[in-house]
Amino acid sequence: MKNFFLPLLMVVAQQIKANFVRQTRHTAAVQEKFLLKLLREYQNTELGRKYQLGEIKTIEEFQARIPILPYSSYEPYIERSAAGETNLLTPDPIVYITLTSGSTGKKKLIPATRRSQNILRNANLVSMGFLNEALRRRGQKFGKVLLTNSAQIWGKTSGGIDYGPASVGVMRMDKHLYEQMFSNPFETLLVGDSLARHYICLMFALRDRNLRGMIANFPMLILRTCHYLEKYAQELIKDIEKGTIATWLELDDGLRQQLESQLSPNHSRAQELREILNREGRLTPKLAWQELAFVGTARGGTSDFYFERFPSYFGDTPVFGAVFSSAESTFSIYPDMDTDSSVLAIETGFFEFIPQNQWHAENPKTLLATEVKPGERYRILVSNYGGFWRYDIGDVIEVVGFYEKAPLIVFRHRLGGLISSTTEKTTESHATQVMQSLQQEFNILLEDFCLTLSENDFPARYLVNIELIPGQALENPQAFIASFDDKLKEANTHYQISRKDTIPAPHLRILAPGSFAILRQRQLERGVPDSQLKFPHITEDREFLAGLKVEREIELRS
Repeated sequence: MKNFFLPLLMVVAQQIKANFVRQTRHTAAVQEKFLLKLLREYQNTELGRKYQLGEIKTIEEFQARIPILPYSSYEPYIERSAAGETNLLTPDPIVYITLTSGSTGKKKLIPATRRSQNILRNANLVSMGFLNEALRRRGQKFGKVLLTNSAQIWGKTSGGIDYGPASVGVMRMDKHLYEQMFSNPFETLLVGDSLARHYICLMFALRDRNLRGMIANFPMLILRTCHYLEKYAQELIKDIEKGTIATWLELDDGLRQQLESQLSPNHSRAQELREILNREGRLTPKLAWQELAFVGTARGGTSDFYFERFPSYFGDTPVFGAVFSSAESTFSIYPDMDTDSSVLAIETGFFEFIPQNQWHAENPKTLLATEVKPGERYRILVSNYGGFWRYDIGDVIEVVGFYEKAPLIVFRHRLGGLISSTTEKTTESHATQVMQSLQQEFNILLEDFCLTLSENDFPARYLVNIELIPGQALENPQAFIASFDDKLKEANTHYQISRKDTIPAPHLRILAPGSFAILRQRQLERGVPDSQLKFPHITEDREFLAGLKVEREIELRS
């Protein structure tokens, strides 16, 4: 049956994608229908009665009656739901609660019902339909993929509801579907130790020479898997050859036995991989899997910085964004590979857009999906089956065009994801654009970077904190920081103006090797799941890099 599952799945995905495309031709009507149906079905919840949702008959009435609500407005209802109360935010039973990573703020609890999960599944199938079509245009086909996300539930609430990361709820809901797609058995995702899980997932995936894709939430996590593949290549090949799992891995005995029972010695594949390793001096995904057709991971925002390092591991393998989503909602679906723009997911929620000139208004006027304009940036609001109404997640998106009559959007940065020495408001998007350009200009690769502000200057100066990847050297750091200053002036006109008078010259700080690994470990210790690891590339938190060793600090000479 497994031989027929993926082709059948692609047929279903193509049909669902075709229906979505038809719906985008009627975006306004689809969005209105979604909202009115949602209001009708949720009118008798406790929150529905509070806002008298049953009385609302038009979009205009909805916008007039319901305020734009932050997470804090929902938190008391969610906490009561977690304790076992029902019909508060949703008429349907809550089957899972996502605990967000908290990497960019306070951790949040996000409820999921079977219906909201089904809507998410539909969006994922639409994206698979687009992916399959894009692969076929390139003469390729969809196949098994490697995924290393943990599938462990973290626990149960006092009301007996499972909770954990968002990806865990998604995978467990459709376990039988996903285990047909993974090259590694589903049980590999139950390994608690991160290194052990990645190693074992890689070992199973390497046995399959026809692997077609690699998937992770963020590009940084894809690069981590590549690092493990390089670092442990010899050990992985030995285990493939013997059909065993390395004894030094931290692994529960019962799970070890269960996984080893699915292994057998594979001498031919081990020899093939060993020859590649000996010939090339390293093992990369593109070398290990000749049929690798795509990498699936987040696009837009700070992701582009990490893509600079992808060619050394993947060559020209295209990158597919799949869906732009959060724990609260799926916002858009990618229609092709190697593009940052995605189509508003008009069947997953009712969306509104706050234009920039309304961001600081007490009651901002919002635009509908068909009213936005290409080239403009907006805060995006969502009302959906998770029980959220006009919810402001804090994401800033840019509209770059239209797909039929649905807007094409690109995630730019989190609202508040900026730094200012005075009033210049440098964003993550500015920073990523500049650092990408610098890597190309100086022909170097960075492990990572973060812009911070100095503590003892007023106004504060920019500190450009970078870590070079092993084997890289920055020959002219003075030219690097001078070029940073020039490029940021080009990217952010307000920085250019303020640098003339008030903002002092920036400093470059070259951090010791392993510095960003320390930052990632700090996040893990705070309880951020390793599949959600991300951190800001700009921050006004003067303590964010505390304790890290600065090997060199270079002042820009005037």
